[in-house]
Amino acid sequence: MSAETSNPIPNERGQHLLRVLIQRYIQDGQPIGSRTLSKDAGLDLSPATIRNVMSDLEEMGLVSAPHTSAGRIPTPKGYRLFVDTLVRYQQPDDGEIRRIQAQIRGESDNPEDLIGAISSMLSDFTSMAGVVTVPRPPQATLRQIEFLPLSENRVLVILVVNDREVQNRILHTERDYSVSELQQAQNYINEHYAGTSLEQVRGKLLEDLDSTRDSMNQTMHGIISVAQSAMDGVSDPDNQYVVTGETKLMDFAELSDVDTLRRLFDAFSRKRLILELLDRSINADGVQIFIGEESGYRIFDGCSVITAPYHVDDETIGVLGVIGPTRMAYDRVVPIVDVTARLLESALTHNS
Repeated sequence: MSAETSNPIPNERGQHLLRVLIQRYIQDGQPIGSRTLSKDAGLDLSPATIRNVMSDLEEMGLVSAPHTSAGRIPTPKGYRLFVDTLVRYQQPDDGEIRRIQAQIRGESDNPEDLIGAISSMLSDFTSMAGVVTVPRPPQATLRQIEFLPLSENRVLVILVVNDREVQNRILHTERDYSVSELQQAQNYINEHYAGTSLEQVRGKLLEDLDSTRDSMNQTMHGIISVAQSAMDGVSDPDNQYVVTGETKLMDFAELSDVDTLRRLFDAFSRKRLILELLDRSINADGVQIFIGEESGYRIFDGCSVITAPYHVDDETIGVLGVIGPTRMAYDRVVPIVDVTARLLESALTHNS
C-alpha cells in the first residue's frame, strides 16, 4: 500500500509512542506534549523518559517540534512509517459497504453519473476531495487514413480504426491542397503509423514534425500537421476525471490559509497535473499512498493522496481516490478507497 522508502525504524517502545502520537495528532491537530503522550500511551514511563524517546524520534526525522510549542507533530517520514507498519486498518462495516453498493447500483446504468456519484460518495465518507477517472474506452488503433479535398480550404479525413469502424472528420486548412498532395500525405501516414493507437499517432506525428522540419518539404509538412489535428479529442483531460468536495479541504486548519487554498484550487483546475498524479497509480497493485512531497508536486506537500486502480476483465480502466491533508485518518480512509474500487469494478464487470 505504499511507496518504498528507507526510513529508520525505532525500537518497539518508540514505535508505540509514535503510533499514539500520530493517532492523537490526527484526532486533535495540535502538537502533542510528553504529559499527554504519557497519559495516552498506557505505559509506565516518566515524562522525562518520553521526552528522551521523542528526541530520538526527532533525530530520525519522524517527528518535529514546531517553534511555537514544546509538543511534537509527525513528519511525512513519520506518517510513512505509520501507514507502512504501525497503523491498524479498519475495514468499512456492513452498513457502509451496503451504502456504497446501493450508490453504485443506483447509477450503474449511466457510466458518467456513476463516476460522479462515486466521487461524491468518497468525499462524503472521508470529508475530503474525492476523485475518479472516467473509465478508459478501448484503444482506437489506426488501420488506414484517407484525405479528400473539399471546397473552401477544407479536407475530409476518413479514419478507419480497429477492425472496421470508420470515423469522418472535416478539417479547415490554411490553403487548398491538391489530390496528389493529400495522397502523398496519406501514404506517408499509412506506411509509418498503421497499427498504432490514435493517441500514439498524435504524439509520434508531433515528434516527426519537429525532427523532419528541415528535411521534409513545406507542403508535406503542412499536410502532416493537418493530419495531427485529426487525432485531437482522443485524449481530452477536461473529460477524463471527476473531482468533488474540494471546498471541504477548507475545514482543515493546516490547509485553510488563503495562499494554500489558492494553490490547491489552482491544482484542481489544472487537469493535466491531477491526471499525471493519478496515472502513476494506473498500473499499481492495490492502494497507493502519496504523503506530502512523495507526490512529486510541491503544491501537494501538505497533502496526502490515496488512490486505487479499478479493473474490468483484468484490464485497468481507471483510478479513484481521495485528496486531503497529511493529517488524515489513514486507518479508515485507505480501506474505504480500496473497498470502493473493488465494488466499482464488480459492478462494471457485471454490466460489461
